[in-house]
Formats: sequence, C-alpha cells, structure tokens
Amino acid sequence: MTIGYEGLDLDRFFALLRDGRVDTIVDVRQNPLSRKKGFSRNALTTAACENGFRYVHLREFGCPKDIRDDYRSDGDWSRYTERYLAYLDTLDAPLALLTRRALSTRCCLLCFEADPDTCHRSFVAARVAEIADVPLAVVHLGATDRAMPV
Repeated sequence: MTIGYEGLDLDRFFALLRDGRVDTIVDVRQNPLSRKKGFSRNALTTAACENGFRYVHLREFGCPKDIRDDYRSDGDWSRYTERYLAYLDTLDAPLALLTRRALSTRCCLLCFEADPDTCHRSFVAARVAEIADVPLAVVHLGATDRAMPV
C-alpha cells in the first residue's frame, strides 16, 4: 500500500491506515521533515507507536536532491520519472529488503503527495510488486482507495 499525507490530519491519516489494516508505515522520504504538524519523523514515530503501528524510515528510497531540484526547476515529469527509475535501479539490496518486509507484514509506503501518480512512492511500490515472488497488488490509500495495475 501507499499513502500521501497531503490534505490529511493525523486522525484521518491513522484512520486510513487502520482501514487498510496496515502494520508498518514505511517512510520513503529522503528527509522525513514536514511543515505539517505531526508528520516529521520524531513526532510521527511517536504517534505511530501510540496508534499501534510500526514506523520505519528508509531514506535510500527518497528522491535524490539533484533530481528533486531539477524537477522543481523544469517541471518535466517524464525526465523526473526516467531519472528516478534509473536511481531505483541502483537499489537492489534495499529493494530486496523492502520486498521481504512487504511479504511478511502489511506495509504502507509514506510520502507527502496525495496523488500517487505524481509521487515517487508509486515507482517504489511497483518495483516491489514486480520483484516479489508472489503476486502483490498495490493499493493507494487516500480519499478514495484504488488499486494500481502491476
């Protein structure tokens, strides 16, 4: 599963995770800081624990700064996608670990963007589903849950 916290408060965020029967929140932001109250790493770790979830930050899946900066500058989603996917191709060991985690617990990849079509977490989720040795469906939690074709 994936979720973006844009437009959510902590209560709604945790309600969506409970509805999705999530066990583990996997934060795939490079820098788990947020101007939105409760969504920075330390506060989120505490709140997740208080709400019955495990929280894991996997920094290596965050989008590298140069790719983010170029996207902010040129707004070219195709170029961003190409560059992030090339970067993702270098993460064999972290992808294997995340895939094992996804097969052993109900994980939800976390980032900011509400729309999974404009967030790198969708690429990470798709790659995990692709390399898993059993079929995995990717579901994006949010205002309306939806399955992503794999």
